[in-house]
Amino acid sequence: MNKYRKVMKPKEALVKDDDEIRVTAAGSVSAYVSRAGKLFNEMEKKCLTITATGNALTKAVTAAEVIKRRFAGLHQITKLESQEIIDEYEPLEEGLDKVTDVRSVPCMVITLSKDGLDKFDKGYQEPLDESLVTEVDPEEMMKSRGRGGGGRGKGRGKGAGKSKGKGKGKAEPEGKGKG
Repeated sequence: MNKYRKVMKPKEALVKDDDEIRVTAAGSVSAYVSRAGKLFNEMEKKCLTITATGNALTKAVTAAEVIKRRFAGLHQITKLESQEIIDEYEPLEEGLDKVTDVRSVPCMVITLSKDGLDKFDKGYQEPLDESLVTEVDPEEMMKSRGRGGGGRGKGRGKGAGKSKGKGKGKAEPEGKGKG
């Protein structure tokens, strides 16, 4: 394939709905949860959809499960699909033909709704038990928590202690060779 170059296609300008959360493999789950909080609390939406493709599928499932544990009474429908992606490669040398590669990428759409959904859909999950849900108020959701406290961290320390290099400590050095 070093005799070919991938043809860059212009990105399609897909219109994203207000109530859609597109999950990427690089995004953070906490950002998706806070977006859901904004949709449900500030924008007063009754329903949202989480979409993901490829490597982001696990992150989408994680985000949906965290959101279900933050907001009570969310019904869920999960749909699995596949998208075909066509890559074109043009030759760098004369006499070679254009090459097209067709890939099938998994795609997931998770719908979370405060209102009831179709209970007979094969991807339907009923709301979690109230005891499993810990509702968080919007102000608390915006606060950062956990890692990244802004300090310099614990570090390894440079003082006296267990050294990893050669030196004192063992009575006889263990070496290769005879005797």
